[in-house]
Amino acid sequence: MKFMQKLGKSLMLPVSVLPVCGILLGIGYLLCPGAVQGGDISGVAQTIGFWMSKAGLAIIGNMAILFVIGVSMGMAEEQNGIACLSGLVSWLVMTSLLSADTVAVMLPELSPEWIMAFEKIANPFTGILAGLTGAFAYNRFRGVKLPDMLAFFSGKRFVAIATTLISTVVSAVMLLVWPLLFMGMSALGKAIMGLGGIGAGLYAFLNRLLIPTGLHHALNNVFWFDTIGMGDLTLFWAGKTTADVSWSLGMYMSGFFPCMMFGVPGAALAMIRTAKNRKKSMGILGSSSVCSLLCGLTEPFEFSFMFASFPLYVIYSLLYGVFTSIAYYTGFRAGFSFSAGGIDLLLSSSLPAAQNTWQILPLGAAAFVTFYLVFRLVITRFDLKTPGRDDDTENVSPVPAAAGGSGTDRFAVMARAFLHAVGGKDNVVSADCCATRLRLTLKDSGLVNDAEARAAGAAGVIKPDRSTCQIIVGMTVQQVLDAFRTAMAEDRPAPATDVSEPAACQAEKPVTELKMTAASGEHVTAGQLLILPDGRGPFTHIIRDPVGIHARPAGEMVSLLRNFSCRVTVRCGNRTADGNSILEWMRLGAGKGAELHVSAEGADAGIALMKLKQYMDEKL
Repeated sequence: MKFMQKLGKSLMLPVSVLPVCGILLGIGYLLCPGAVQGGDISGVAQTIGFWMSKAGLAIIGNMAILFVIGVSMGMAEEQNGIACLSGLVSWLVMTSLLSADTVAVMLPELSPEWIMAFEKIANPFTGILAGLTGAFAYNRFRGVKLPDMLAFFSGKRFVAIATTLISTVVSAVMLLVWPLLFMGMSALGKAIMGLGGIGAGLYAFLNRLLIPTGLHHALNNVFWFDTIGMGDLTLFWAGKTTADVSWSLGMYMSGFFPCMMFGVPGAALAMIRTAKNRKKSMGILGSSSVCSLLCGLTEPFEFSFMFASFPLYVIYSLLYGVFTSIAYYTGFRAGFSFSAGGIDLLLSSSLPAAQNTWQILPLGAAAFVTFYLVFRLVITRFDLKTPGRDDDTENVSPVPAAAGGSGTDRFAVMARAFLHAVGGKDNVVSADCCATRLRLTLKDSGLVNDAEARAAGAAGVIKPDRSTCQIIVGMTVQQVLDAFRTAMAEDRPAPATDVSEPAACQAEKPVTELKMTAASGEHVTAGQLLILPDGRGPFTHIIRDPVGIHARPAGEMVSLLRNFSCRVTVRCGNRTADGNSILEWMRLGAGKGAELHVSAEGADAGIALMKLKQYMDEKL
């Protein structure tokens, strides 16, 4: 289940691109019906519509390639471009070796039905398989070491090579397995034909259920296209009627309209209403609903939860079957050329086979209510992981301004503080993120300082076992992850702010004697402690560490001060920081030679300053 949820999350990036495809197609088909129906295209409006529809088709027509990139990147242990390249290599190898033309040349004795199975091999299922292959090769071979003579091909350069070899083996397996599955689905489709309205519902159920595997194309060839003498879709748009065929024309398409136009928005509303993070769910589900309503593009909605919550997807598919059977017995008939959205309903309503199209209103209302109630009940009853309810969803606030400056600096400061809190880069095996959490694989999660991570801006810290840690950051987690990886890659920690610091903080100065100054200006020798009656004992320190203040000393000083009841203030040039905050120490950007003015207020101010001075004298 963990694997399936991770796969579902990997698809969210390419799925997020699909709604714009639906908008382009919807407007394009509305302006230019000829883009669907065929015929001449004339005038400015139709030309613009045709142009927009082609732009939309460029996305939906290459959805499988989008899945290759998303899955290979999301399933890789590091979100590295090499993993995406490997996924693309796998896709090219598989689709080339398994194309109908290649199979026909290699195995000319195969039957036409066997060859036909490979005509639709460039589908989302193959894209997901290629992405998984690329990710596997990256995870397994990115650190491989070859003999010196072949050293150029070591490491990440070897990943694409390994992917090519693995993909040829996977293709060989698919060469045997895929046509058997495909022809099995075709045989099932032929058996369904004699079941009337029940058969139409069974077909709709299987059509939706098989989308993750790509095998729904086998059923579509039986019912929608003229491969065995049926062609419900092609004959409907050719102007035929039920009198011209041996079945009720349109029966295998009509039930999709109430489901896609109204059922999907109802289900999406249930997901949004039950979400822990409604903003997250509203983003993808709201736009997906519009796409489904207008042009029947359901993939953005379906792929948002089908892997993370497959039982719910089975119920979703079952509802399609129910409403397709209902549409059959009520006499509602409509057809689609692209998919069962409002635009196709409008365009097909004038065709001879269209019947009782007004019934879309009661059927649609029933579908909306049914999908909403069923989804809400099932989601809440079984705590299913839909968008906004997954394990990575937290209602956390954005990173506070106090966590750093603006832009990249803010995330760099937070990331370096997190790196120190989890035991430094030597304790980190790998780093990744989800929607709101920094997900770390560690050598020992027992080294994680929860309080320090929270002080750095984390909303919470979770340690499921001795090797993993999750730091809840919020919706800016991707930026924090990027900065975290940058901090890990550095040879040494660096100041988190830019180089344009005040001269008082950046100038190289000779190391001088550590001194402590009373409020009156009186100097005392190093090693002495001046404790004033009001609890203040300020001192000045010249930084001698070549690196300056970075995450480790900042964290150690804050940990030291937690033992005392006081508030420490540090000034460097024209910058002032709260000495009880890791991030504030790092924001000073104090390098070697910088002069720090330290003071404190509170009951334990004197002893706290003495301990802080001792630390600085030894390590800073």
